[in-house]
Amino acid sequence: MLESRKVFLVNAVLNYFSSLCPITSGFIQEIEKSVEPLLIKKNKYILSPIDNNDYVFFVVSGLVRGFIKDDNKEITTWISLGNEFIGAIQHPNENTQPSIEYLQALENSELVAIPHLLIDKLYASYQETNVIGRKILALQYHAASERAIIARIPSAERRYEKFLELNSFDVSRVPLRCIASYLGMRLETLSRIRSKLVRELV
Repeated sequence: MLESRKVFLVNAVLNYFSSLCPITSGFIQEIEKSVEPLLIKKNKYILSPIDNNDYVFFVVSGLVRGFIKDDNKEITTWISLGNEFIGAIQHPNENTQPSIEYLQALENSELVAIPHLLIDKLYASYQETNVIGRKILALQYHAASERAIIARIPSAERRYEKFLELNSFDVSRVPLRCIASYLGMRLETLSRIRSKLVRELV
C-alpha cells in the first residue's frame, strides 16, 4: 500500500474522531504511531476464530460482514459499508480471546486496525476518549437495536421491507445469500419476496 494511501486512511479515522469531539495533539500522535492501515481483498477474512481478538477496525471503504458458523451454516450477523467501527463479539471484562465471529470483506476494503491496548491507553490518558467512546457506543447500541427489531418481525416479507427501510445503501452490492442469512430466511424465500416487490412496483 502506498504511503500516501496509509496517511489517507489514518486521517479518515482521525476525522471521524474529531467529528465526535475535538481531539488533542497527543491523542493524534498516539493514533498515528499505533494503528495499522489495511487493504483486505474481496472474500478474505479480516478476523476468524483462529485469530486473537486484539483489534477493532474502522472501515474506510468497501463492504464487510460479520458472521458465525452453526453446523457449518454461515449466519450473517451484521453488514457494514464503511465509515464506522466494527469488531467481533468480546465480553468487556474478559481478557482477549480468539474471536467467535468471522469478519469478511465482501469487496476490496480499506480498514484501519486499532489495538484494544491502544484504546485502553487512550482512555487512561486523554479525556476526549471518554466522549468519543460514549458516542460510538450509542451509535453501536442503536444499530444493534435495529438488528434486534428486524430479527423479531415474524413475517419474512416484512423483515426484508424493514431491512430496506433502515438501510439507505445500495442493497445490490450485498450478495443475496448474505442478506437472506442476515434476515433468517432461505435464499429462495428472499428471491420470491424480491420478485413480488418488483411486480408490485410495475
